[in-house]
Amino acid sequence: MKVVNITYKFMDGKPDETHLGAEGESVLDVALNNGIQLQHNCGGVCGCSTCHVYVETGMDDLPEITDAEEDFIDRAVNPRINSRLACQCVVQGGQDLVITIPKQDFLGH
Repeated sequence: MKVVNITYKFMDGKPDETHLGAEGESVLDVALNNGIQLQHNCGGVCGCSTCHVYVETGMDDLPEITDAEEDFIDRAVNPRINSRLACQCVVQGGQDLVITIPKQDFLGH
């Protein structure tokens, strides 16, 4: 089983955190399992945009973005070219990930 480091950076000024993510785990799962507060109103099933993150490093080792995910990202606050939903970023390769979590001070979509 492949294991990678996932570094979480926070736009609200909290210090970075790095945790291990195993193959098959999502960036959202690893965050929640390590006490990182990341909104996920739909329960992590690609049904909203509240777990929107920016993938700074490691995008090539993540599953390809689906049409459904792209539609929800379009509804996220300040989407960028490197935007993804944390629930859809499943560890599958051997490349470490760097994820930036936007401020979580919104009600969500």
